[in-house]
Amino acid sequence: MDQLVSLVGIARSKPERAQEVMELLLSFVEPTRKEPGCLEYHFHEDLEEPGVFVFYEVWRTQADLDAHLALPHMQDFWERRMDYLTTDVELRFVNMRSPYGH
Repeated sequence: MDQLVSLVGIARSKPERAQEVMELLLSFVEPTRKEPGCLEYHFHEDLEEPGVFVFYEVWRTQADLDAHLALPHMQDFWERRMDYLTTDVELRFVNMRSPYGH
């Protein structure tokens, strides 16, 4: 198997848009989990900083992640993200050192 693609994304919403951002990002979860190549997709909110949202994603391949990012709703979010956020989305690609037995 090729190297899995794992990432952590952090989105900091504008305070007045936090609820809207949470609902929008939450709406991505179930459809994304059904995409080919999506092994894990988790959405969190920071306990100490409400309105700071964290994604943890694991994709089978880079091509699977690229296909996800090319979907119309994802393209729309990326084009309009700064309408919702105080700073750009922080993405950290990570190498899983304790892989599951997939």
